[in-house]
Parts: sequence; structure tokens; C-alpha cells
Amino acid sequence: MAKTINKLSAKKVEHLKERGWYADGNGLYLQVSPSGSKSWAYRYQSKGKEQWHGLGAYTKKNTLEKAREAAAECKQLRKEGIDPIEEKKRLQLAKDLKEVNTLTFKECAEQYIESHRNGWRNAKHASQWVNTLTTYAYPTIGHLPVQLIEVEQVLQIIEPIWYTKTETASRVRQRIENILDWATVRKYRKGDNPALWRGRLDKILPKRNKVQKPTHFSAMDYRELPEYFRLLRTKNSIASKALAFTILTAARNGEARGITYSELKTADAIWIIPDTRMKAEREHRVPLTNEALKIIDEMEIHKKKSNDYVFTGMRAGKPISEAALLKLVKDTHPELTVHGFRSSFRDWCAEQTNYPREVAEAALAHSLKDKTEAAYQRGDMLDKRRRLMESWADYCLYGKTSTGKVVSINSVGGVS
Repeated sequence: MAKTINKLSAKKVEHLKERGWYADGNGLYLQVSPSGSKSWAYRYQSKGKEQWHGLGAYTKKNTLEKAREAAAECKQLRKEGIDPIEEKKRLQLAKDLKEVNTLTFKECAEQYIESHRNGWRNAKHASQWVNTLTTYAYPTIGHLPVQLIEVEQVLQIIEPIWYTKTETASRVRQRIENILDWATVRKYRKGDNPALWRGRLDKILPKRNKVQKPTHFSAMDYRELPEYFRLLRTKNSIASKALAFTILTAARNGEARGITYSELKTADAIWIIPDTRMKAEREHRVPLTNEALKIIDEMEIHKKKSNDYVFTGMRAGKPISEAALLKLVKDTHPELTVHGFRSSFRDWCAEQTNYPREVAEAALAHSLKDKTEAAYQRGDMLDKRRRLMESWADYCLYGKTSTGKVVSINSVGGVS
């Protein structure tokens, strides 16, 4: 028995007022809402589920005749195996891509990186941005205009690596957020940032600390350090002197390796690291002990006119490499890192001295997390830090604590 079609008439549609759904045939329905407004919809089955595809409101232009034509087009799409709703989305996206007058995400990213390149501490930072975006972001959103990027696209990038490469995923998310913020300020896009964590992605993904436990740099027990340091000072290589200087100053690896003669104020026994070389981007004054100054003097024979670096490297105009120091450490302690000596220093401060926490933190150039405390503490406690670093140097050289007690080293390298 053939299905009845064209059940409705133009006159009936015009006068219908009672709420409900009215079938016309061929999947076309008229909906009358409680308020009396009317709209068209096409009803069909897709993957075993009932679907309703809106065909617009009933108006003088969108008449019964127009609605029947639209329903017939939907029916033809179904015969071709095409979902009418998905086809509408595809056509709308194509229209948006054609009409939107904006830059793609990749174009915005390239401009963002270029505009910030000079503000970053080194070229490696810029290359990390390029590499992570090329690997993770560009394949999904690189070709898309920034105006069309939504949470869905960001999740396609972040979610697959959130549980296995959490640190990388977090950095990629932050970089996408920064680029989209830049694009908004430049008026290439409008609306909220879909890469925001708070209020956006945190509602979908678990916190980092729930899926990734923090890792710490392997550090030498401070009680073993005097013996190691004295052995280090018997060596005459640039790497051994650079590592000894790094330990004495409790500086970060890159800060110590990159020290230049122009940063030194030897008359005042001070090393001034400019803000451009500091992690916190704030100038840091380091008091130099007699042993640290002695190492600087020992490096005079390696001084080159074309190189201002104290610890010169193999390449012209470059400081000694990070790999050189790391190899020196791992030759005797494969499990350790250069950065770990900062932890050794901090443990010694806490367990063997009475210096306040803020003095030890200032020696490590750590920023105060408490903003109120930081607002009131504007000095760098140089004199107190100088006394602390002198005690540290004595401990490294002689195994003396702040009270003058000597730590004895047993025959198997342990500490008693």
C-alpha cells in the first residue's frame, strides 16, 4: 500500500494553531510550538536511531512547497547514503572557509613565534615551539582559519597524548592558547579561547598531577659531596672547573656555563647574571667565595680575545657544552644530573645550617610563591647569602658544617 503524501495544504498550514507535529509525507513534518510558531523538519532513520533534520521556520518564503522540495532533496541524499545533517554541517563549513577573511592557525603561529623570538632566552626555545606545533597541532588545525577553531579541535590534539605524554600535552595546550589569544588581540578571531584550561578543558580532562607524578632530578646526598668535590678539584679540565664553580654557586647549569667576564665584578666578589639569562627573568647577584674566585683565576690561561665566556667550549664563541658537564658527572655517578647539585645544596641548608628558608631560596634564585611576602621582600639579602655561600664552600672543601663540625668520610665512600 503506497504511503499517503501531500497530506497538508497551504491553507491548512496557515491556519493550524494547536501545538504538535503534523505529517505531510515523504518524511516532512510541520511543528507547531506552544507559542504558535511553526517550523519544518525532515524525519529519517540513521544507524538505527530516529533523526530530525530542521528545514527552517515556516515563513512567506519558506512555504509548504519549498519545504517539500527540501524534504525531497534529503530523501535523495539518503538514497545516496549521505546523512542530511552531516551534509549540512559540511556545506556550512565550506561556506565559512570561503567567506571568513582571516589567517590560518599555522600562519598565526609563525607570526607569533617570530614576534616573540627576540624575547626568548635562546634559539632552542623557539625551535621547541616549532617542533611541538609541527608534530601535534599543525596536522589537525594548521590549515584551519583561527576563527573556526573550537574546543573539539583542541581536544583532538591534546586528549590522545594527555595520559601518555602529559608534560608535552600541557605545553602544546599552553602554546595553542597563547597563539589564539594573540589572534584575538589581532582581531583574527572572536569569542572565548577554546584552549583555556580553567573553565574549559579542565571540565573534560583530569588534572596533570592526577595522571603524571612529578619527577625530580637525581641528586647526590650532601654528606657525600665533600669527597666528590675534593676529587673534582684535583682535575685540571675546563669541565671539572665549570662543574666545581656550578656547585659552589648553586647556580643553574646554563647560568654557570654561560658566565662571561663582563658579568664579573671581581673587586666586589660578585657575579651579576642579567635578567635575559635568568629563569625568572630578573637580574640575580651571586656572592663569590674565595674558592669560586680561585676557579675564575685558574681559567685565565684559557681566556680568548674572541670569546668573553669564562668556561670556553670547543666551538668558537661558545661556552662549554651541557653534555661535557653531564659526561663528567656520569663517569662516576651514572644516576645523577648536574642540576641535582642544587638539591644537594638545599638539603644541606635545611639540615646543617640555621639560615632562614628565604635566604636559601634567594641563593637558588627562586621566586617567592607568596605574592604578599614577595611584595615586602624587595632586597636580595646579599650579605646574608654571602655568609651562607662561604659556609657552603667550607663544607664542600673540608666537610665542615655551619657549626664547624667535620663530617668524616669512611673507606667505602659513605658518610659517618
